[in-house]
Amino acid sequence: MARLVAAVAGVAAALTLVGCGESAATTAAPRPATTPSSIPVVASTDVWGDIAAQVGGRAVHVTSVITDPAADPHAYEADARTQLAVSRARVVIENGGGYDDFMARLLRAAGSKATVIDAVDVSGKAAAAKAAGTDLNEHVWYDFPTVGKVADRIAAALSAADPTDAASFRANAAAFDAKLDALITDEQTDKLRTAGVGVAITEPVPLYLLQALGAVDKTPPAFSHAVEDGDDVPPALLQQTTALLSSGAVKALVYNAQTSDVQTAVVRKAAESANVAVVPVTETLPPGTSYLRWMSDNLTAVSKALAP
Repeated sequence: MARLVAAVAGVAAALTLVGCGESAATTAAPRPATTPSSIPVVASTDVWGDIAAQVGGRAVHVTSVITDPAADPHAYEADARTQLAVSRARVVIENGGGYDDFMARLLRAAGSKATVIDAVDVSGKAAAAKAAGTDLNEHVWYDFPTVGKVADRIAAALSAADPTDAASFRANAAAFDAKLDALITDEQTDKLRTAGVGVAITEPVPLYLLQALGAVDKTPPAFSHAVEDGDDVPPALLQQTTALLSSGAVKALVYNAQTSDVQTAVVRKAAESANVAVVPVTETLPPGTSYLRWMSDNLTAVSKALAP
């Protein structure tokens, strides 16, 4: 084991994984194992980690790589502790779609034989975007039907790892799916009031939620793409976006609070000056909450902002 830890440390020291964004990400302290036989699970973010914990219950030990709500999950540097957790994992959950490419590198470096669940692959949205010739929106945890599919896939992977607890995993996934279905019903109800309403965004993070509500994204695509990629927004494009907010064409600005910068601050100020509702969203869980509570709060806030 000492040799394994030393080798992992050497790999991690040589492994630098940097994505887009400006904030540093963090590595979660592993959740204490509930039993010596707990199934080790690693998730790229605490969003998928929380869902795995709800499906697995006391039979799993979940380590979430990205947990800091002030961090940008696109930026990550590996350390020995994370690499060791990945090397021990029986099940790994990644978002996919280019969002968390560091997971593939960690898996290769660890020589992992874990069952890997890729949420974007499960969603089928990459293939649909390719067929339609459109850009993939990889933020699939804002799409409730996709999350339900991932929860079911997690239950299946855990059942394969521990067949004796399979019935429990299936029951936990069914309970989670039932609560998720209630959120989908709320979306459909709220859509009666929000369909066709104009909205602006700083990044595509909340788009699946907005689309489920029937809202129409009026943001210049080049603006949200530049912000997501961490690029400078040309002055003319920034002016076009602020003019949109003062035009009366949108009722709300839904912005990613985890990648705030000077350009997005200008847009938020323009929205406030125009009495446009400003709704913050994040890419990771706020402290002390669960996925279902977080998404319920997001849905309530966005629906209230868009409603007549």
